Amino acid sequence: MIDAQFIKKTAIELGFMACGISKARKLHEEEDKLNQWLNRGLQGKMQYLENHFEKRLDPTLLVPGAKSIISFLYNYFPDKKQTNTNYKVAKYAYGKDYHFVIKSKLKEFEEIIKAKIGAIEGRFFVDSAPVMERQWAQLSGLGWIGKNGLLLQKKTGSFFFIAQYISDLQLTPDSHNNTNHCGTCTACIDHCPTQAIVSPQVIDSNKCISYLTIELKDNIPPAFQNQMQNWVYGCDICQDVCPWNKFSLPHTEKDFKPKNYIDWQNEDWIKLSEDAFNTEFRETAIHRIKHNKLINNVQFIKSKKS
Repeated sequence: MIDAQFIKKTAIELGFMACGISKARKLHEEEDKLNQWLNRGLQGKMQYLENHFEKRLDPTLLVPGAKSIISFLYNYFPDKKQTNTNYKVAKYAYGKDYHFVIKSKLKEFEEIIKAKIGAIEGRFFVDSAPVMERQWAQLSGLGWIGKNGLLLQKKTGSFFFIAQYISDLQLTPDSHNNTNHCGTCTACIDHCPTQAIVSPQVIDSNKCISYLTIELKDNIPPAFQNQMQNWVYGCDICQDVCPWNKFSLPHTEKDFKPKNYIDWQNEDWIKLSEDAFNTEFRETAIHRIKHNKLINNVQFIKSKKS
């Protein structure tokens, strides 16, 4: 046994903005929704979302003997934004790849816990396995899932990463409620230029700018020619227009300090060579889509009809 307060205190000391605990169990309440979403083809060509259906719902299949799920939030809201270019990237990609940064924090977290109580069985996940991260964060009392499908908090908005540590630790779960504080607001739905939010919390990936610029391996369909609003990697529109994000405060993570490309001019994006891409974007999330995909995205924006 270990005190849940020690868990949360450790997380905050490591730089996480929030931490919550839920009981490990199968998410029966999500099964039909996930099945319907997949059957409608709203996952686009992200076939990996169709795999491991049962594991996605049941964390005890990922970590046998799991008793608790610890959810973490990590702020990435920047104090500096792009201003000099028509080619925009999502704020989460301004600095070092979050996978590296947060996994390092979680390894340190695990070492501290093990040093206090001894051997434990557990695995941490950062957007890298079939884990319903937003649902678990909500069940851990860390917020609610908004109409744009993202986790929201009253005091901080939504510009944060979510991570989980699933383990055999026996912890007292946090209380939660399903109160949704979006009310009658439809800003995210109204402002999505591709109408990807087909209903509250239901996203059609085939139309989502983040999917089109990152996950889609093919060229962006011509139908989206004038709808991209200059995004070449990801998209922040549904977050930027969310009223709750007026409470977002800049992060203090040195590894998320914006890279040089935040200050690039239009020509820097258009003339980007593969060597320059590998140099400038090494260890960033953008590097994952490779030079060819990024250049195709830039050319697609550049060739939009007037």
